[in-house]
Amino acid sequence: MKNLAIATVGLIIVIVLVFLFSSKQKGVNEENSPSPIPSETPTLNSMANLPFSVLTKEEIESKKVRISTAKGDIVFELFGDAPIASSNFIYLTEGKFYDGLTFHRREEGFVIQGGDPKGNGTGDPGYKFSDEPVIRDYTRGIVAMANSGPNTNGSQFFIMLADTSLPKQYTIFGNVTSGMEVVDQIQVGDVMEKVTIE
Repeated sequence: MKNLAIATVGLIIVIVLVFLFSSKQKGVNEENSPSPIPSETPTLNSMANLPFSVLTKEEIESKKVRISTAKGDIVFELFGDAPIASSNFIYLTEGKFYDGLTFHRREEGFVIQGGDPKGNGTGDPGYKFSDEPVIRDYTRGIVAMANSGPNTNGSQFFIMLADTSLPKQYTIFGNVTSGMEVVDQIQVGDVMEKVTIE
């Protein structure tokens, strides 16, 4: 009987702790922090269902991205420590997915955002992929995946206009190496005329 009482008390403690922990987590997730993108509810595909192969760190770090606009070119390096996001961007670029798309969002002193085939913040390439660990800060020139929640990366990306404290929920996969003066001039509706891998 004593063992049953101890087991019951232990079970009650565990249930209370689980309830408290889940309530605390729910409050954190519902905070209104700056979100680089609203989007439709996605379907997360497993890695096996993705249409691209994940490249090695060496393959990724040997490449740069060039976004040509009427205002000039933006060039950014890709990070090998974000192999899924970088491989996705390479795949979409090589398939000319980004050519002709617009920057559909600009938040002064925060970000410019593009990569949406619908041009309104709700589009994607038809699949989603997982988040990757964020090991850098969101500083001026950083390129990261826009998302609508955990593991909802697709084609939309943003470039930081200034150093910003964001929750580390947006996979960072690149950094502008040339053309920040162009990034600063980008406005809503500006077209990515051609995006290439170098």
